[in-house]
Amino acid sequence: MFENLSDKLDSVFKKLKGHGKLTEKNIEEGLREVRMALLEADVHYKVAKQFIASIKERALGQEVMKSLTPGQQVIKIVNEELTALMGSSHEALDLSGAKPVALMLVGLQGSGKTTTAGKLSVYLRKDGKKPYLVPADVYRPAAIDQLKKLGIQLDVPVFDSTTDMDPVEICQKAQVAAQKEGCDTLLLDTAGRLHVDEELMGELKRIRDAVQPSDILLVADAMTGQDAVNIAKSFDDALNIGGVVLTKMDGDARGGAALSIKAITEKPIKFVGVGEKLNALEPFHPDRMASSILGMGDVLTFIEKAQETVDEEKAAELEKKLRKNQFTLEDFRDQMSQIRKMGSLSDLIGMIPGMKQNKQFKNLDVDERELVRIEAIINSMTPHERSHHNVINGSRRKRIARGSGTSVQDVNRLLKNYSQVMKMMKKINKGGMRGLGRGMLPF
Repeated sequence: MFENLSDKLDSVFKKLKGHGKLTEKNIEEGLREVRMALLEADVHYKVAKQFIASIKERALGQEVMKSLTPGQQVIKIVNEELTALMGSSHEALDLSGAKPVALMLVGLQGSGKTTTAGKLSVYLRKDGKKPYLVPADVYRPAAIDQLKKLGIQLDVPVFDSTTDMDPVEICQKAQVAAQKEGCDTLLLDTAGRLHVDEELMGELKRIRDAVQPSDILLVADAMTGQDAVNIAKSFDDALNIGGVVLTKMDGDARGGAALSIKAITEKPIKFVGVGEKLNALEPFHPDRMASSILGMGDVLTFIEKAQETVDEEKAAELEKKLRKNQFTLEDFRDQMSQIRKMGSLSDLIGMIPGMKQNKQFKNLDVDERELVRIEAIINSMTPHERSHHNVINGSRRKRIARGSGTSVQDVNRLLKNYSQVMKMMKKINKGGMRGLGRGMLPF
């Protein structure tokens, strides 16, 4: 999402680092480029203006002018100001009050409320909560059906609402039903419109007053850019929202909404949708987002994803195998499967500090289908072949290719690269680090 902005900022910082000494003139020149980059990223013009003013005030101060590395100090200031702009720290859901507490999802039609309700139920369940889904959009039968299907898929109870019921009545009855089911958190999927209107806001206010939700979350499409900011302002004025969920953050949006919403509405972004899968909802951390924009990576999110997917006992067992040079194709398949659960390789690489500045990785487009092909090839081998790849001769390679729906060349490439990796692992175990860096992934 922020690739263009990241590239522009990186270019500005390189110029600033090139100056032996920072002056008011070259700082202003750099900040002018930063301002243009923010506007191109669809950041609200008032937000961009105030942001630049804050950086300029600090950059022209003593902390930069007397610094031994002024260019680095400017980057530090921009990082801190970006973080502050987006809210400084993650703000959690408000789940206070008598159980079951209600979380009210509001937003325009098509913003992704229903899917977000399903994603939130997954997130809450990981946190030990017992969610209860409530379809309250009686104007779109498809929305009710979709939420009921999600409930079945996720094994989460759903209130049995119908299109002839009153939305306020649905939410009130759902509170009673959730209590009987032993659930502690209601997720109210309310109706939307194509635009903000009085009828919609009136209905949402009646639901709010009747149910008294602990938190009201606006679900906004990040792809709409500045419109998302204006929509957030309208909903906040009418309902006093508690925070925002930005959907489609993995798309081609320029990122202006993420950088502007907090400054304009004074309400935090609490979650971001980063994919279509029902586990693709992440808490929004301003400091991590700022680091990512500036090419510093996002190590903490990387670690959290790893902790969620990696089995510690298997990891310890794998380490022993690597040290003894006993890492088999079956081990590789299992490790690849765990990594894929963490998300796309392109996203994971972007979380590693410095990767966005590395020419080799900057424009890397990992074909996830290649990983599927590799897994199919390994699955087509016998257990003995996976443990002893040297026995795979010409006839076996043809059989494996047929069984996996790939070509003999694909099988040859996997085996060749796997052999290279094993040779490198021998070097590592002997303490030799030369020659590392190429071919570490067997595809």
